[in-house]
Amino acid sequence: MRSVEVDLQRNEEGNRMGRLIHFEIHVDDMERAKNFYGGVFGWTFQDWTEYAGMPYFGAVTGDDNELGINGALMQRQGGSPAANQPLNGFACTMGVEDYDSAEAKILEHGGKVAMPKYALPGMAWQGYYIDTEGNVFGIHQPDENAK
Repeated sequence: MRSVEVDLQRNEEGNRMGRLIHFEIHVDDMERAKNFYGGVFGWTFQDWTEYAGMPYFGAVTGDDNELGINGALMQRQGGSPAANQPLNGFACTMGVEDYDSAEAKILEHGGKVAMPKYALPGMAWQGYYIDTEGNVFGIHQPDENAK
């Protein structure tokens, strides 16, 4: 398990800001979730079960020199999210180079559309999906021509 050093920035009032440094995606079926996120986004996984005391796989989401964070897949400790309910938690959004290609991979690997692709005019294409474990996540393709 990699430790992350955090150099906290200060806000306008001079207080240190807490920076997001890790995420956890709660899953019912670890292998299915690893196949989904590995197949769609190319993530790799490291078994950190020994450290966590439960099924827990570190998710390497990119090169350490790239903007972004790593996280983990964690065995869900309660019931799965109910269908058609409002989001209760954080939605992670992954940056993609080609929105339509990423959406095709999501659907091929068992994901479902939660909110279809829409333009953030002059900035990007955005949309939300449901993974194989019932979690909502987004994808985001920067595009100054989006409208």
